[in-house]
Amino acid sequence: MLGACHRQLVWVSQLSRCLQTAVNQSLHGKGWAENLEAETKAGLSEKPHLKEIVNYYYNKAAPLCEEDSLQKIRLGTYDKTLQMIRGTLGVMKPCNSVVTIAFPIRRETGEIETITGFRCQHSHHRTPTKGGIRFSETIDVGTIECFAQINSLTCSLNDVPFGGAKGGIRINPKNYTNRELEKIVRRFTVELGKKGFIGPGIDVMGPDLGTGEQEMNWIADTYRNTLGSQDLNAYACVTGKSKLMGGIHGRGSSPGKGLFLTVSEFVNDADFMRTVRLIPGIFKKTVIIQGFGNLGMHTARYFDREGAQTLGIIEKDVSIYNPEGINYEELAKWVAETGSLKGFPGAQETDRNLLHDKCDILIPCAVERVITSDDVDHIKAAIIVEGANCTMSPLAYEMILKKNILVIPDLLVNSGSACISYFEWLKNMRHVSFGRLTFKYNMEANRHLLNSVQTSIETLFNTDCPIIPSDEFSDKMAGASEKDFVNSGLNYTIEGTVETVRKYAKDKELGLDIRQACYAIAMSKIVNTYATAGYTFT
Repeated sequence: MLGACHRQLVWVSQLSRCLQTAVNQSLHGKGWAENLEAETKAGLSEKPHLKEIVNYYYNKAAPLCEEDSLQKIRLGTYDKTLQMIRGTLGVMKPCNSVVTIAFPIRRETGEIETITGFRCQHSHHRTPTKGGIRFSETIDVGTIECFAQINSLTCSLNDVPFGGAKGGIRINPKNYTNRELEKIVRRFTVELGKKGFIGPGIDVMGPDLGTGEQEMNWIADTYRNTLGSQDLNAYACVTGKSKLMGGIHGRGSSPGKGLFLTVSEFVNDADFMRTVRLIPGIFKKTVIIQGFGNLGMHTARYFDREGAQTLGIIEKDVSIYNPEGINYEELAKWVAETGSLKGFPGAQETDRNLLHDKCDILIPCAVERVITSDDVDHIKAAIIVEGANCTMSPLAYEMILKKNILVIPDLLVNSGSACISYFEWLKNMRHVSFGRLTFKYNMEANRHLLNSVQTSIETLFNTDCPIIPSDEFSDKMAGASEKDFVNSGLNYTIEGTVETVRKYAKDKELGLDIRQACYAIAMSKIVNTYATAGYTFT
């Protein structure tokens, strides 16, 4: 414990000196550098609040953002340009709009209960804003603001044209009947509509912790039949719906697939793998996953498909471990039948902290702040993947970097959800599924092409010469289906984003500090948007 405290003081001292230089060079002492020393110390404390975590990383990346923005933006003199950039970085810290809603519902027992919910729109540099809605007894305004800011940066990093938002209702869904949950969700939707916090061009919600397709269907139906009754695009007010309600293929598995694709890009990079002393490639990599909800389940599925071995899975009530690897198909079937990991015959239950077990890839995808400075000396993974937001304290993160452990941050890992949400929103705004207008045409065009080639060859050589398409070409002859469009768009976006981040980290000599690269790139894009569009009524 004394060692951890000493390291904490060292980190605070070093970072304060580094960042204080930027404060001393400030034109007016305001903007992103305001209260910098206090925010740095708060972020490096043992148990920082989520907002303090995000502010720490934001402040750390701000000097890089300034440097990048000065190369792209020219607004008169150098001093005026720098003043605008620093002012904008200050504007980007707080959330633009926050609403707290309290309303009564009548329980089936006859009891009247007050329900509290929140919705936060972090940045309107792009509209609509976009972010999930969660059910949790522990949420507060500060937590929602933190997640909204992360969503802004995630969308910016992946060139998804949304601002960031987040919402939540302070309940434990297990304590309510299905009918009561429906009443809560529908009333919350109406209240958001009355306050201008929902709409296809205003604020688009999506599923998050404790919510899924059913809740999103209720939101869409409520909005369409109330505030959006005259809105042709009403169903675009929320993503993550069932396909019958305008949802899109692959939305449920997109967080897990996005995580897997992001990890694959790094694991196949020889330079990064040399640094963490691993052989490139997913095959035979050992994995431990914390959380077996939607994200954890699909993450395990994709890693299993590519030949990785899932050694352990951690849940809040039980942890299971198998040194030979856990069979995903058998585990998924068991959980579907029993609702729990307990008793699964394909692995042993264990009381030890599997976060400290030896593995190649550790994936915490359940809750925030699960890795602290006390855990660092015990972590034996070569790669940590942040499936959940803010899974480690900044102090732990800085210490982990010194151990040459690669941390793939939440901003990058959440690419899958952001992209698929954007695709579903586009589908709803276009009122036609991807591929529907071109499917038949492409199939006939490809058949005519094969027939033309066959006719030309037969005419030239005066003999029969049937042209038989390969199985792969036969599958593609009809053109891209919605599934093909979604998978292609997701792969393209993630590959491009990861390549941009890797190149930036190498150019700036950041080593394994991928998080700083992600923050700097995302923040620079938002600053450039404000610089291009300007500020309204200022």
